[in-house]
Amino acid sequence: MSPGPDFAVVSRYSVRYGIRLGCFIAIGIGAGILVHIAYSLLGVALVIHRTPWLYQTLLVAASGYFIWLGWQAMRSPPVRQEIDSQGAELLAPAKAFTLGFITNALNPKATLFFLALFTSVIAPQTPTIIKAGYGLYMALATMAWFSLLSVLLGNSLIRNALLAKGYWFDRVMGAFLWLLAAHLLWQWWQS
Repeated sequence: MSPGPDFAVVSRYSVRYGIRLGCFIAIGIGAGILVHIAYSLLGVALVIHRTPWLYQTLLVAASGYFIWLGWQAMRSPPVRQEIDSQGAELLAPAKAFTLGFITNALNPKATLFFLALFTSVIAPQTPTIIKAGYGLYMALATMAWFSLLSVLLGNSLIRNALLAKGYWFDRVMGAFLWLLAAHLLWQWWQS
């Protein structure tokens, strides 16, 4: 629930394109969590933990993706109401899902969370089926949270108020993504 790239992407696209596409992004984010669960269950989390260059590569890839997302947000033009009613047609549900999926799958904050969870919080002797159940629960809970955020920000009252100056909202989200990218690059530089 803490603000991060998932929050920024869901917020931006829910305001820009509405609840439906925001929910597809939320489903993609939930599916992205399954990537973290899979590598944690397979033991790749331990490899990432013990191979610093692999984690550093992830930091650079994620920061590059966040810079690109921020650039897209910074370039967004003002939304005209007549375009707004057709805006959802400009972003296909599959593309929205993919956007959410990639945003979460490349999120190093999620990598660190699952790395910590599966290497220190959950006991190694916990059966794999139980660990998978925890992971599925987290994926569904995350999807539900971001779907709720999409419903809140995509409802007509809030959405119309934000769309009136939506390009400024996009720019704020873009700047936030750039700050996240800068933070990741700083972590990479320090390591």
